[in-house]
Amino acid sequence: MQVLSPSMLFAPPNANESFMNENKQCHDNTTSLPLQITNIPSEFIWPEHEKPCLTPPKLEVPPIDLKAFLSNDPNSISNACSEVYHACKKHGFFLVVNHGVDNKLIAQAHKLVDEFFCMQLSEKQRAQRKMGEHCGYANSFIGRFSSKLPWKETLSFRYSGNNSCKTVEDYFVNVMGEDFRQFGSVYQNYCEAMSNLSLSIMELLGMSLGVDKEYFRNFFEGNDSVMRLNYYPPCKNPDLALGTGPHCDPTSLTILHQDQVEGLQVLVDGIWHSVVPKEDAFVVNIGDTFMALSNGIFKSCLHRAIVNDKIVRKSLAFFLCPNEDKMVTPPKELITKENPRKYPNFTWPSLLEFTQKYYRADERTLDVFSMWLQEKTST
Repeated sequence: MQVLSPSMLFAPPNANESFMNENKQCHDNTTSLPLQITNIPSEFIWPEHEKPCLTPPKLEVPPIDLKAFLSNDPNSISNACSEVYHACKKHGFFLVVNHGVDNKLIAQAHKLVDEFFCMQLSEKQRAQRKMGEHCGYANSFIGRFSSKLPWKETLSFRYSGNNSCKTVEDYFVNVMGEDFRQFGSVYQNYCEAMSNLSLSIMELLGMSLGVDKEYFRNFFEGNDSVMRLNYYPPCKNPDLALGTGPHCDPTSLTILHQDQVEGLQVLVDGIWHSVVPKEDAFVVNIGDTFMALSNGIFKSCLHRAIVNDKIVRKSLAFFLCPNEDKMVTPPKELITKENPRKYPNFTWPSLLEFTQKYYRADERTLDVFSMWLQEKTST
């Protein structure tokens, strides 16, 4: 079992300085473009067999009409369940439309992505992520890896589904200061909308798997989730770099809203396909934790992000995670003679610790984690 050490070296300081200094100056225009880089450090160049395809085929995915599913119309429910079941069994990916999320809130959330990442580096570093943690500001060099680095910046923060908490708003005020209360308010509202949306999607996933529609919804009530703002600057050599390398999300469910710049790719039948941005749709993909909850019936989605040499790409990602005391174990209806138990019981914090300290998330994360957990338990 190949488990990566938590003490991997940082990239050389001169590469860090080159990337940050040349990349973070934003033009005063509507797209807030940073200056392009003439050469990219070797730490960003991916191996030949993993380099991006810049002109992939488009992935044709029928959008799921969530309003129709929630209308209690039997035909709409049956159609939605059938489409989701086949998509999640094949590649773990689908779109939702008529989701009920306020378009103005989505637009505000995207606008603030630009405002945050076009600040001076010293300002962003007030929220700097610490080694081994998953929240805070990060650029490519903040982490334990020194090769195959992602061409992006991120800001991640925790969201609590406990209605009495304003976790997100408090985070921005406590870390960035009172001037960022508006940021915190917008993203608090956005996370609450994403949490509500994810619970509705959980009803759909439950019914498509043949379990009670409230089963997974109840499991994720009071969720302890993560919100991430992604910012992919232009890259002079987009054929050599990746915004995010191939991986499956270790979380349960990812709800993504893209801007109108193409970049997300999903692996289907061994071929990378592009996911064309749709302004009125959310991208939904199954993560490792839900794959375990479905006893392997639904597939964790293998995806990556490419970059381009002309324009910034941005996205908003909400990662649904169960409360830390919830035991991840599939409902008994999904364990049969034909489909025996696939993964051991675990809690989300244990999988999170594994991916933050010991293993770089990829398509094998859940299998390697299961082996690691069994070995740890046996010793």
